[in-house]
Amino acid sequence: MATASGFVDSPQEETPQSLLALVQYLELSLDKGKCIVMMRHDADVCSVYVGDPADEENELTGHGTIAAGVANEILELTQAGVNRLAIGDQTYRFVRSFTHVDGVGAVVFGPA
Repeated sequence: MATASGFVDSPQEETPQSLLALVQYLELSLDKGKCIVMMRHDADVCSVYVGDPADEENELTGHGTIAAGVANEILELTQAGVNRLAIGDQTYRFVRSFTHVDGVGAVVFGPA
């Protein structure tokens, strides 16, 4: 699993469902050329958006919700700063950071 460098290496069949969910969103962010933004609006779910939270002229685009437990596990299995996640033969490099969007705390997963 995770090491001090933020490297996670796991065959896909052993990868936690939370990281598989993150990978789906990372693929979407690559397709769109934008960041993934997770925001918790209540205790049970996190909303997931694609966009640039620093771009005040363009709103973030909603892409569903994930359970708070899944979001918490994603945060436990990644770290602030640069991360590298290898699932099967695919490696994802991203930076996890924190910001506020409209007064709500947000976790941002962007390209490394």
